[in-house]
Amino acid sequence: MDPDYDHLQRAAKDHLWMHFTRHSSYDNADVPIIVRGEGAYIYDAQGKRYLDGLAGLFVSQLGHGRTELADAAAAQARELAFHPLWSYAHPSAIMLAERIASYAPGSLNRVFFSSGGGESVETAWKLAKNYFKLTGKPMKHKAISRAIAYHGTTQGALSITGLPPLKQQFEPLVPSTFRVPNTNIYRAPLHGDDPEAFGRWAADQIAVAIENEGPDTVAAVFLEPVQNAGGCFPPPPGYFQRVREICDEYDVLMVSDEVICAFGRLGHMFGAERYGYEPDMLTCAKGITSGYAPLGAMIASDKLMEPFLEDGAMFAHGYTFGGHPVSTAVALKNLDLFEEENILEHVRDNEDAFRATLERLRDLPIVGDVRGDGYFYGIELVKDKATRETFSDEECERILFGFVSKQLFAEGLYCRADDRGDPVIQLSPPLICDQQHFDEMEQILRVVLDKAGAML
Repeated sequence: MDPDYDHLQRAAKDHLWMHFTRHSSYDNADVPIIVRGEGAYIYDAQGKRYLDGLAGLFVSQLGHGRTELADAAAAQARELAFHPLWSYAHPSAIMLAERIASYAPGSLNRVFFSSGGGESVETAWKLAKNYFKLTGKPMKHKAISRAIAYHGTTQGALSITGLPPLKQQFEPLVPSTFRVPNTNIYRAPLHGDDPEAFGRWAADQIAVAIENEGPDTVAAVFLEPVQNAGGCFPPPPGYFQRVREICDEYDVLMVSDEVICAFGRLGHMFGAERYGYEPDMLTCAKGITSGYAPLGAMIASDKLMEPFLEDGAMFAHGYTFGGHPVSTAVALKNLDLFEEENILEHVRDNEDAFRATLERLRDLPIVGDVRGDGYFYGIELVKDKATRETFSDEECERILFGFVSKQLFAEGLYCRADDRGDPVIQLSPPLICDQQHFDEMEQILRVVLDKAGAML
């Protein structure tokens, strides 16, 4: 045991304000302290090993302990530790922007760097409003997003987020955001037995929302390729193609929020590529550096840049650490490793095995649905498999959080138990994982979920 363990516990409880944390849960329990990572595993301060089934937070694409990325950060810090991108540039930001543009779909060639995902979403909405003001449609400012979708915690990104419990304590938020149905076919109100018809219906609700608000007032639609919150909702066939048609018809910008889905999570650099659509903007972060430094980006089409190239024009927006030299240098090395190690091909070669391994859990009465794509899956838990009856609030507290979440960690699996929608277990392992890791996840899940089912 680390000799400073007791000190760390006291200091954590006395001084560290953790994110999205019920601090009262540590009144009579130790704070988990993670001190080291290696490959697909993390280790706590007492030396216990855990399989990182969430890639940190959908971040650690290449796994832990990659000295190549640490060395890239150190080399850049020695040469140029910091300079802002406010009317100046530096080589690693320039080269990374060029590199990202080469991967991005279609005419998405303009890369605006941020510090992370919420800032990227904030940037996209500000750009949408600014763009329409400069092109003679100043009333277009509203944003549409999907129910239960998470897009960030800043005031604007939180307004776009479709999770009422996360928003209420911070209201009033930025006005003029509106929600449409998501693509959860497991709980589809219509066409639950016909994915194409369901996808068409879900996409058409965006057109209904635009009409209801007035096409002259709607600026952008924000959509994740696979929606995270609620438990990994992939798009039905034809969904994004229909959304693209609707956005073109009403002159509304389509924003692909890929903070989670970009950089290999779905076996492609961008989820838009996997599902065959070209957005007007794309937001990303997380996997861009595999977590070795904080960085995000908003990638815009050439069309959106045009009014800002006029004499005297400026997008009056920026962040101190957006495009930080160390972060962009790490991102460049991260992308080098992606190519050298064929990471995208590895995900595509193994995603069917990952799905099949998780599908084995369907024999448990508590497992209602297993869904996702690539290395990004949700397992929905139900009270009754036949009727798809979900947990009560009391059962979520007692079983999902009181038992499942804690017991998975105790058994050596770090992942997420979530009830932002219906109760789910989310799995998003490092992209280097293979069958041995899939089997380990399934075995731990089976032991814990079997016991959880007996508690209903």
